[in-house]
Amino acid sequence: MVTASVSRNAGGIFHSVRSLSRELAGSCQVEVVSLRDAFSAADAGVWRPLVPELFERVGPRQWGYSPGLKARIGRNGASVVHACGIWMYPTHAAADACRRKGIPLVISPRGMLDPWALRNSAWKKRLAGRLYENRNLRSAACVHALCESEYESIRAYGLTNPVAIIPNGIDLPADGPKPPPPWTDKVASGRKVTLFLGRIHPKKGLPNLIEAWGRLKAQNATVADEWALVVAGWDQGGHEDQLKTMVSEKGLGGDVLFLGPAFDDAKAACLQNADAFILPSFSEGLPMSVLEAWSYSLPVVMTSECNIPEGFGAAAAIEIRPQADSIADGVKRLLSMPDAERRQMGANGRDLVAAKFAWPRIAAQMIDVYKWVLGQGPQPACVRLD
Repeated sequence: MVTASVSRNAGGIFHSVRSLSRELAGSCQVEVVSLRDAFSAADAGVWRPLVPELFERVGPRQWGYSPGLKARIGRNGASVVHACGIWMYPTHAAADACRRKGIPLVISPRGMLDPWALRNSAWKKRLAGRLYENRNLRSAACVHALCESEYESIRAYGLTNPVAIIPNGIDLPADGPKPPPPWTDKVASGRKVTLFLGRIHPKKGLPNLIEAWGRLKAQNATVADEWALVVAGWDQGGHEDQLKTMVSEKGLGGDVLFLGPAFDDAKAACLQNADAFILPSFSEGLPMSVLEAWSYSLPVVMTSECNIPEGFGAAAAIEIRPQADSIADGVKRLLSMPDAERRQMGANGRDLVAAKFAWPRIAAQMIDVYKWVLGQGPQPACVRLD
């Protein structure tokens, strides 16, 4: 398994690649190769029993060039190489090694070929595609899509490789005592909480969420005063400061709380104590945060760009568009529901992840793909050739 980061720096990819690797390790030998970063040592323990091999970067951080990583992949005795994420050097090194040694390569773009993602720093990605990434992608024995929408994006990009559609998975939390909410001293007792949990990045649609929250408060102060919006996550590129300025200008300082990063026990405490979850993203692969929210039986408000249409079909989520008007309508519907109806939405979400997104089921499908690209098994039902 090759990935650019094995720490929280990778956002949701960190959780999904780690959990998939650990589950696969129950059925085959798994070696994880990655780059060292500021949090890789702190997060190493959550990979156990796996021990990722980490290598230093040389040159620009965003590219992730690492002679040590290249040498390690070059002497890899793996039967299959699975690279997670694109555009950075680790996947390029993996593709180069696989071409030279005749090893089947599986690439998981993880939403990075979706239209919104391609428009972000578009000229850099067009150049990278021409220089190396298009060749790397075309050389893959199979490309892994998280959902139907990502499959369509892969085909729209011009790739004709076989594509395996396998979603992310989730571990259902064990029952236990509920810890105190991380916002105890900041949100009045009895006030309900709508939670955003994830990377604070423009693609998450948070400015439109704040705009929508302000409109709701102006339209119905009583309902809005019964709820608070808690934003928990790590800042990327100073976006959080922009959002805080927006909250201040709109007079929402008592309604919108920025909690900062929340990992491990702190993240679990957020999910256990929230009353609802929202993700108004412009673009996602298949967000772990929504699966986690459902695993804690939270009702969800999300855009169709989150690529989990099953949630709408299962009555576990309210569908919105990533614009302020639509977000306001969706949140108003959620806040106006009877408590029992919201609880049923959350229960529907937990049933959905238990049935479709459990890691043993996901890992079994991935093993079938590995066997197929090795010529050791039939074409799996999740693989499309068209």
